[in-house]
Amino acid sequence: MRMKKLLTVMFTLALCLGLTMPAMAKKVRLAYVEWDCAATSTAVAQAVLQEKMGYEVEILPVAAAAMWQAVGTGDVDGMVTAWLPVTHADYLKSVENRVENLGPIVGGAKLGWAVPKYVTISSLDEVNANADKFGGRIIGIDPGAGLMRLSEDAVKEYGMNKMELMEGSGATMTAALGDAIRNNRWVVVTAWSPHWMFGKWDLKYLDDPKGVLGDEEHIATIVRKGLKDDMPEVYAFLDRFHWENPEQLQMVMAWNEEPGSDRYANAKRFIDENPELVKQWLGQ
Repeated sequence: MRMKKLLTVMFTLALCLGLTMPAMAKKVRLAYVEWDCAATSTAVAQAVLQEKMGYEVEILPVAAAAMWQAVGTGDVDGMVTAWLPVTHADYLKSVENRVENLGPIVGGAKLGWAVPKYVTISSLDEVNANADKFGGRIIGIDPGAGLMRLSEDAVKEYGMNKMELMEGSGATMTAALGDAIRNNRWVVVTAWSPHWMFGKWDLKYLDDPKGVLGDEEHIATIVRKGLKDDMPEVYAFLDRFHWENPEQLQMVMAWNEEPGSDRYANAKRFIDENPELVKQWLGQ
């Protein structure tokens, strides 16, 4: 009787291990920066992996430098928000032997400083002379962002001794922009495309004659070395994952800005409304 009970316990344990081990192996970790474009792309990738492929996905919001290091050390499996070839060039260089670049998910990416169209200047070299109209402030985002490093360079290159680059976040930047527009005030913000704010407000980029803020870029997927061997199905999906154009990404970003919206619910809405694109991602 004791032997029978022991065998029953061993069989049950073996069965449990057999059921739980594959589930443990099917967890995917993705890092992202709390930028609207990054959060949107990450949520859509998460939704496909969970809803269509059966994986459990953990998404980790971190600073840009930490995001790259996490992929480089293998603490996360990948990310879908690398701005290349300029903005994240230093981050890529620091981990390039430990990561794999799977290529662009969307082109037409741009960094710059933006102002409402009613602002009458058109170039970065006019900002300092109008410092009083801007309140002496450039409204920035999080200090670890590549855009902020480039903006610091722009302040120096254009001799903006009357302007201060203010640190904040993507959310505080758009809040300050919206408040200025409602009151018809001059404001200059560190900006990037794709971004929902260009659909909501009538904005323009200031010209950058010295090219300090870089040219058009693309957003790419970066994964840890070894992902192809460990999780070939996940690797293949991330390799195929892309937006058809920047406007498609901005559309989902705009959904996420609606009152009471939920990123994951909007990601599921997008994959439900675009089955042919999802089939491409899944290699079907």
